[in-house]
Amino acid sequence: MNEIETFMRADRVLADVVSRIPPALMAEALPADFPTQDDRTYRQMLNYQAYDEAWIPDMMAGRTIDEVGQYAHGGPLDDDLLGTDPRGRFEALVEESVASVRELEESELDTRSVHYTYGDYPLREALWHAIVFRTTRAFDFARAIGADTALPDDFIESAWAIVEPHAEEWRSMGVFGPAVEIDAEAPLQNRLMALTGRQP
Repeated sequence: MNEIETFMRADRVLADVVSRIPPALMAEALPADFPTQDDRTYRQMLNYQAYDEAWIPDMMAGRTIDEVGQYAHGGPLDDDLLGTDPRGRFEALVEESVASVRELEESELDTRSVHYTYGDYPLREALWHAIVFRTTRAFDFARAIGADTALPDDFIESAWAIVEPHAEEWRSMGVFGPAVEIDAEAPLQNRLMALTGRQP
């Protein structure tokens, strides 16, 4: 899978996990070992993810925050993007993101730039960032709700191909915590999560 296909797969893998979050959990605090710097509820963390989804169509179109307006999609923590149906609203945002990425051409991956809040990146690299964010969050949410954390094998292979060459660079930027020691013969998903600083 190229980056376009892998992003669409990652977004839908995440949406599938989100669809399994029990509504009664939304107001509850996340487990203490959930990888975030703040104490947040499931809903707050999902809202943060929804904010990221809401920006994808604009970013993939090459628009900047200044062009769109800083608060065009609310704020990641202060505004509620989920309404009365958090899981349904999140799925709708995912479908909008997927539709915007589906329109991209593979020939654009190294010739167009995407404008993130933390810098401008070639489209290919911008998709790497988005893919990694969704892959790890799918695992994090699945573990938090006690669901099966196994992600599709072919998808994990694509995610590994993105993460493994850049893991130490991203770790130095604070994206990942310290790598977890793991057997070199462990399943690929376990090695991927260990590489991102997560206990498999």
